[in-house]
Amino acid sequence: MTELKQFIEAMERGDYATAFKISLPLAEQGDADAQGKLGVMFDDGLGVPQDYAEAAKWYRKAADQGQAKAQFLLGLMYGDGRGVPQDDAEAATWYLKAAEQGDADAQNSLGVMYAEGQGVPEDDAEAVKWYRKAAEQDNAIAQLNLGNKYADGLGVPQDDAEAATWYLKAAEQGDADAQNIIGFLYKEGQGVSRDYVQAYMWLNLAAKTGLEDAKYDRAVVGGKLTKDQIAEAEGLAREWLEKHCE
Repeated sequence: MTELKQFIEAMERGDYATAFKISLPLAEQGDADAQGKLGVMFDDGLGVPQDYAEAAKWYRKAADQGQAKAQFLLGLMYGDGRGVPQDDAEAATWYLKAAEQGDADAQNSLGVMYAEGQGVPEDDAEAVKWYRKAAEQDNAIAQLNLGNKYADGLGVPQDDAEAATWYLKAAEQGDADAQNIIGFLYKEGQGVSRDYVQAYMWLNLAAKTGLEDAKYDRAVVGGKLTKDQIAEAEGLAREWLEKHCE
């Protein structure tokens, strides 16, 4: 059995001490994957005392070898100021390295940096570019962010239908904010054909996560539906939950 397989099995059964023993010698020998995994263990306190500085050290070793996920995680540490001094420009630098390798989380985070002008000049078009790359990899947060850009007409022409398309993609992946928004759009007939059953379904799912706006709009939509239509919408919500929350 390879060390990697042993590591994965140890992590899956929650035997973090064994996982640490396997990864440490590999990391010290320069194995980038092991270095990245060791960084995660120190970052989350798995089998070792939580130590952000130590996590950053191992992320950097892996990142310097070009490991995209470690580059992204090191960027997060600079963005948050965990284990390293807070530095948005340094965070953006590492996000870019990972994003250029196709890491969807890094692409979305880089998009956020451009949207907010953190560590890079504010540039909505550049934000849209990176959001789109991540969204096309089914990153739900990026799909929501891209939907927002189309809804507001920032970096792209304002387009309610395109916004709704991306909100729906994120909603279908379980993003509660996107479910709330697409439910509202079905309620208003904005970017989609008005459909109170679909509106109730999505608002119902969002409301189950505790979103107060969704609870209010669900009640409004419920007042426009028959009992049979409400039952249909609730059935659709149950089907979605059964499919996605097994």
